[in-house]
Amino acid sequence: METPLIDPFARPISYLRVSVTDRCDFRCVYCMSENMSFLPKKELLTLEELDRMCSTFVRLGVEKLRITGGEPLVRRDIMKFFYSMTRHLDAGTLKELTLTTNGSQLERFAEDLYAAGVRRVNVSLDTLDEQKFADVTRWGRLPQVLRGIDAAQRAGLRVKINAVALKGFNEDELFSITDWCADRDIDLTWIEVMPMGDIGNEDRIGQYWKLDDLRADLAQRYTITDLPESTGGPARYVRLEETGQKIGFITPLTHNFCESCNRVRLTCTGELFMCLGQEDNADLRAPLRNHPGTDAPLEEAIRAAIARKPKGHDFDYSRQTVDGRVSRHMSHTGG
Repeated sequence: METPLIDPFARPISYLRVSVTDRCDFRCVYCMSENMSFLPKKELLTLEELDRMCSTFVRLGVEKLRITGGEPLVRRDIMKFFYSMTRHLDAGTLKELTLTTNGSQLERFAEDLYAAGVRRVNVSLDTLDEQKFADVTRWGRLPQVLRGIDAAQRAGLRVKINAVALKGFNEDELFSITDWCADRDIDLTWIEVMPMGDIGNEDRIGQYWKLDDLRADLAQRYTITDLPESTGGPARYVRLEETGQKIGFITPLTHNFCESCNRVRLTCTGELFMCLGQEDNADLRAPLRNHPGTDAPLEEAIRAAIARKPKGHDFDYSRQTVDGRVSRHMSHTGG
């Protein structure tokens, strides 16, 4: 392996989140506008380019790849890419290949994902109420997602639910979602809504449900034990003693989680975002496409980008304005 990637704050970069498409079969209200304009195909990295890009990052010390979108499983022939990454798992240079999905296509692809070396998937699911699910996703169908989760568990995939905490929407489902996950041996992570992209008439501040308040509500019913574990990521974990399940809290607003950040995000067009909450990015598509015979310019561009990685983001709702907002949609950066 070549000299690993270290950012200006001595944080090793070992985790790459890769958006393979900006397209999705849902239109979640906190993620996209209802009438999205998607990128032309020529701007997207091909599957072969994604392979070359990710392989370069693995060579530079990235040990975990999370494939995101949009909805990654709607991209044509995406399993070819997953199978191509299997060689890095077999070689031991890649420790984990994972997926974040809305679950809509899991029933079709769960067994293939397991065969490709995927062992864990995160499924975005904010409600167990069929009508509310249709409302928050605009286009989604809850039964299809639940069948996908069942298929993933049958295939041997470890499922974690990611739920965005939305005031006035899923507050009343806190305990029912918790119990549903416990009954199925599924871990659960709650995420504060983040100020990303123009989503039309949706009110970011009105949606904001502080996770300190959510935790306090959980404590009324369960005994909560803080867990010391850290994946280098944004989540802080607790155990509910009555069920034994692990609950995560991702709190970009109330508690900045940047001090141990080990990740960067690659968009489907080859832009590298060194921080989810900052606009600064690096164009990696040009050095990739302009130098088909060598990866040296691409490696140089990656290292230069990591040298610009900021200490943290600036998300802030405390003054009842959405400070630190970034203009791009979450689906552009990768969930």
